[in-house]
Parts: sequence; C-alpha cells; structure tokens
Amino acid sequence: MSVQSIEVVAYAGYREEESPRSFVIRGEKKEIGRILKRWVEEGPDREVRRFFKIRGQDGHTYTLFYEEKSRDWYITE
Repeated sequence: MSVQSIEVVAYAGYREEESPRSFVIRGEKKEIGRILKRWVEEGPDREVRRFFKIRGQDGHTYTLFYEEKSRDWYITE
C-alpha cells in the first residue's frame, strides 16, 4: 500500500476535520460525491487514524485518512 500526503478541504464539526469535502492530488482538485464508509484505526503507538472510503464526482473510489496526531491527510493507492 502506497501512501501520499494530500490537501483536503473538510467539514469541521464538533470534532476537528470531521469529514472530507474535496482534495487535491497531483495538482488536480477532486470533489467528493459520497462517503461510502468511515472507520477508525489505532496504531501500535496509539496513533489514531480516521479513514474514509469515498466516491469522487469523477466516479472513482478513493481511500483517504486523517492522522490525528500530525493533523495531516493522506490517500492510499
């Protein structure tokens, strides 16, 4: 699994960076059409990652995650 850092515009509700709305990858902005699944994983160092399997408005499916400790967004490829 390859992981790449990305820029994300997210809805920030009561919890910081609650859900993604769009993201930029390789200089191209992708709008999020629908969140298909969301889950939380905790790593061995107790680092929390919030995952989102999304369908872009381009019809492709992507998996994004937000790393709470670093406050960064990533995409898995």
